[in-house]
Amino acid sequence: MEDERKCPECGRSVHGRIDKKFCSDACRNAHNNKSNASSTNYVRNVNSTLAKNRRILVELNPNGKIKKHKDQLLKKGFDFDFYTNSYTTKVGDIYRFCYEQGYLLLDEGFVLLVERNDN
Repeated sequence: MEDERKCPECGRSVHGRIDKKFCSDACRNAHNNKSNASSTNYVRNVNSTLAKNRRILVELNPNGKIKKHKDQLLKKGFDFDFYTNSYTTKVGDIYRFCYEQGYLLLDEGFVLLVERNDN
């Protein structure tokens, strides 16, 4: 006699293959979406912040290289804790990039905005 299996999402009986866990595709999807929601939200929030940082850099640096005050970036909502990669020069300067848009922190609150051209 077969033990009655219950769907972990809705509690209904599960019929079919012995390794089947859910009563339907809808329950399986709902369960997996709930399970992955916190990690998915985190990734979505990080990607959103990176995209916003990039948009700000593009807006403030239309010609590929310009010096701005850090406050101008902060006023637009730039988050200096989020960037996609960094590049350290031979003299030790650290450029941080949001995709192809980058910046270098300078003295007295200024920032050098640059655009990477890998062409």
